[in-house]
Amino acid sequence: MGADPVAAMTGERPIGVAIVDDHPVVVEGVRAWLATEPRLTVLATGDDPDEVLRVAPDADVVLLDLRLHGRMALDKLAELSTAGRRVVVYSEHTDPQTMLAALDAGAVAFLAKHEGREHCVATVLAAASDRPYVPPALAGAMVGDPRPDRPMLSDKEREALLLWFQSMSKASVARRMRISEHTVKQYVDRARIKYTRAGRPAATKAALLARAIEDGLVRPEEIGIYRSHAAHDRPTP
Repeated sequence: MGADPVAAMTGERPIGVAIVDDHPVVVEGVRAWLATEPRLTVLATGDDPDEVLRVAPDADVVLLDLRLHGRMALDKLAELSTAGRRVVVYSEHTDPQTMLAALDAGAVAFLAKHEGREHCVATVLAAASDRPYVPPALAGAMVGDPRPDRPMLSDKEREALLLWFQSMSKASVARRMRISEHTVKQYVDRARIKYTRAGRPAATKAALLARAIEDGLVRPEEIGIYRSHAAHDRPTP
């Protein structure tokens, strides 16, 4: 097999994607969308997560339909996430409870099936580099949902979370805030503890972002400001 042209031009290998869905027309549609982005390559498709990943064990991102063969696949999502897989849930079930359940189970992002190519490609690219991405359906489900158990975060905790959500490493956040990396970690950990005490744990970065958006602590449009005002600090996973 010849060398990959994208890898030859950029010096980097393409991002490998595995698509798991039990509707062939959806698979082919998503495959066509991803084919418009030269940094992405579809390694395998199918309706069985285990079989797809046997074919493509090195996939960087798994695009997973949350409902397979008539049942919700939250248990499989949790299993894949625990195994270290970056899973983007791609689903027609877009009620806030389902979205948050998927993020709590370890999904790095949630994409609604009615959202188009632009959001699909952007979500997969973001997931591959461990950056958060907030598609419209997720933003709409989370914004303005008042919660009596909303934790109170300090201004510094909110600032640290926002910068971290904007794809900075904790070291970059520390430089921006002129504090130590240890203090940044403390701010993030304190936010997690507050949510846990409120009965709304957020173990993953994606889940913590969803909680913060849900409670109005972070606005969806604030995620992405990073590239415009902090280009000198390259994000790291």
